[in-house]
Amino acid sequence: MTETTDLTIEREILIEAPIDVVWRTVTEAEQIERWFADRVQLDLRPGGEGSFAFRQGATSKGVTAALRVEAVEAPCRFAFRWGHPEGASPSDKNSVLVEFLLTDEGEDRTRLRVVETGLDLVSWSLEEKAQYAEDHRRGWSVHVGRLGELLGRAEV
Repeated sequence: MTETTDLTIEREILIEAPIDVVWRTVTEAEQIERWFADRVQLDLRPGGEGSFAFRQGATSKGVTAALRVEAVEAPCRFAFRWGHPEGASPSDKNSVLVEFLLTDEGEDRTRLRVVETGLDLVSWSLEEKAQYAEDHRRGWSVHVGRLGELLGRAEV
């Protein structure tokens, strides 16, 4: 790996649904469980805590990702931090920021951008950062695709 490894994680989709519907789908626990995580706990307010639990196959115990809500700016921006060490408070030095950015495109269409940033600041090795970026690019493609299938995809 070189120092110029691309740590950008970003996915965008145009969804055939009004912005308020997309907003609820990316911020309400029972809606998030329809397209992203298997089990969701979420205190939807800045500073609120939560978790996303993911099953990883029939023989695996799965993984639970703790998170802290950073921003709730209905209906345009929802952001949280995750990836921090267990028992630590998330910060820009030990976690990654995930942002859902929604733009009303008119005619009941919403553009959704998912952006994950902060890998350059965490103290992981360059190889760990590169693997995380690769895994999450692939993961967000799958999950954003599921969201598009759920609400009506206009384009990816």
